[in-house]
Amino acid sequence: MRRFGFSPALPHPSTLRATAWILLSALLAGARSPGPGSESAPPQEDEPPKREEERQEKEEEQGQSDLIVLDEVIITATRTPRTVLEAPYSVEVVTDERIKERSYRTTPQILRDVPGVMIQETAPGHGSPYIRGFTSFRNLFLIDGIRLNNSVFRPGPNQYWATVDAWSISSMDVIKGPSSVLYGSDAIGGTVNVNTMNPYPGRNGNAVGGQLRYRYSSAENSNYGRAEVSGMFEGDFGILAGITAKDLGDLKGGRDTGTQPYTGYSEIDGDLKMEKYLDPYTRLVFGFQHVYQNDVPRTHKTVYAVPFEGSSVGSDLRRDFDQERTLAYTKLQGEEADSFFDSYDLSLSWHQQSEIRHRTKGSGSQEEQGFEVDTFGLLANLGSETGIGRLTYGFDVYHDEVSSFKTGQAIQGPVADDATYDLVGVYVQDEIEATDRLDFILGGRFNYAAADANSVLNPDPGAPDQQIALSEDWSAWVGSARFSYALEEDTTSIFGGISQGFRAPNLSDLTRFDSARTDEFEIPAPGLDAEHSISYELGVKQSAERHSAQLAVFYTQIKDQIVRYPTGEMRDLDGDGVDESYEVTKGNVGDGFVYGVETGGAWEAIPQWTLFGNLTYMYGKVETYPTSAQVLQEDYLTRLMPLTAQLGLRWDSENSRQWVEVLGIYADDADKLSTSDVRDTSRVPPGGTPSYFVLHLNSGWRVSDDVDLNLGVQNVTDEDYRIHGSGHNMPGRGILMGMTVSF
Repeated sequence: MRRFGFSPALPHPSTLRATAWILLSALLAGARSPGPGSESAPPQEDEPPKREEERQEKEEEQGQSDLIVLDEVIITATRTPRTVLEAPYSVEVVTDERIKERSYRTTPQILRDVPGVMIQETAPGHGSPYIRGFTSFRNLFLIDGIRLNNSVFRPGPNQYWATVDAWSISSMDVIKGPSSVLYGSDAIGGTVNVNTMNPYPGRNGNAVGGQLRYRYSSAENSNYGRAEVSGMFEGDFGILAGITAKDLGDLKGGRDTGTQPYTGYSEIDGDLKMEKYLDPYTRLVFGFQHVYQNDVPRTHKTVYAVPFEGSSVGSDLRRDFDQERTLAYTKLQGEEADSFFDSYDLSLSWHQQSEIRHRTKGSGSQEEQGFEVDTFGLLANLGSETGIGRLTYGFDVYHDEVSSFKTGQAIQGPVADDATYDLVGVYVQDEIEATDRLDFILGGRFNYAAADANSVLNPDPGAPDQQIALSEDWSAWVGSARFSYALEEDTTSIFGGISQGFRAPNLSDLTRFDSARTDEFEIPAPGLDAEHSISYELGVKQSAERHSAQLAVFYTQIKDQIVRYPTGEMRDLDGDGVDESYEVTKGNVGDGFVYGVETGGAWEAIPQWTLFGNLTYMYGKVETYPTSAQVLQEDYLTRLMPLTAQLGLRWDSENSRQWVEVLGIYADDADKLSTSDVRDTSRVPPGGTPSYFVLHLNSGWRVSDDVDLNLGVQNVTDEDYRIHGSGHNMPGRGILMGMTVSF
């Protein structure tokens, strides 16, 4: 049953209306301009075609892997073009070259090789990165600068990052630590911006091309395929269209686990991007994405779960999620040499995300619940060179409209029904070149958030009025002070600073009425305050002809974090006395800290041979109520990332047409457990998640200018292992094969 009337093939009617409106505005604006010919474009969030072409040519000339990229230009960190070496943050750029070579299964998996990041997977079709100890709505995800986060993102690991097609991404910018000054609420652990594929990079005259991609994994029992066509016409109008289909069967674990039943799902994705150069310095962009995931199971909640090191098995006969997401946006980007605004980036967006959960309980009774969120966004980012430095300033406005349902429950679904949520921010940042070697970046933002929900289930089951309404708002100022000092020009820099993070309570915090961890049920918690954090960071970066490296140490103070805690009551939602759960609610009780060390590097020891690796150590605690007695105790951060290290060796042929790579990954025992981790028995084994060492072997061959082949062996030793907090074991030994045909 598809309660909101969606189909896997066609968008919802409101999708078509909103998309048509944005598309019409883009085309009308484009029609008013005669076009510039083939002149260069201004800097922008998603990499312009000319820069993409130059980067590809550079890679071909160097013949080197992008294992550690410090000369790549990144805009997300400061909203102005800077190389990774110059940016005063811990940043990583995952390029399209690495995405293709490593053949990542999902978008969250693209982050698995980034120091300071752990990828938890409740299911193979889900994925929730833990960045510097934070996950879910405490990390911000952007698509071409537009928020994926919305007001129904729930705490703990969730699946929403996996609704972005990994094969539509040209590069990924990862900024670790708070970025709330530039991006507002949620940007506490980190901010990730994906830059989607641009039209054909040729800018002279007419050019049409495309590619076909295929990926097969025997251990995942998966087949992925993509067809993409791209063209540039008259030198000023480009278009790209792609479609991706994914089919994942039952996942095969390591030597002792074997096949994990009820873990497969299917997915189909489509994307479109058009760009029109109105003059040599102005670009109009229209983007569209549609993703549909069908029947993604949360196996750990079902009787089909395969126990690992004593983990428990669920009681449901079925628990599937249908996930659907549609994004449409238009951007106007440009430079104005004769204006006070040296650069501008204006965007208008519409984002629809929906979820339907199908559940069959052990008793045989069935239920469905779900929600739909429409998010309308208006953003402006401006830049001006002034006597006091380079000013970057602007505003962002997001408005959510939320509806939800649950069978047998007329008031609300998993979150409030008939609700709205607003985020408004105004920011300014000043980049000051103090000396030829020393730069300072100072910034501040005003945040405002408001929630209005007309249909909320009263958390007190004995109250005379079971339906209540709430209207709450929050505001805050946050700031940031960063520096970058070049020890040796273009080779070594020291960076660091202090940055504040901010997160306003969302509708999930305030109104969630839904299952949480194992045997827990969450009830609404009105009256919450905003969360705050302050992060201190110091690091060094080095980029030379034959080696590159980054090292960073950080300490983050956590203030008023919203945490779940038990009320001491039990919830029997069916009234049959069979399916009882511990009732949990939320409060601003989580004062604490997290600190860590991250390092990574690559060294071309001898020509054509590169040694690379990274290491992460992290430790953190936060106050909570471990029991219903409401006595504060210091507890470990939930799903604290264990000591993790990677070490690899890569060979590239002299003509750069072949390469071979061996990669070893080690994770220590994840035995620093929070009280909630201990209670999450279906995902966390008793005593914690065991350590593991896994070995991967990959290779590639450029058969011709138009054909690339990849071949690898996942988990060479058939290790039986699980990423801490996940609901399934990772793939055992299997063949990973990929092919790209360009035309």
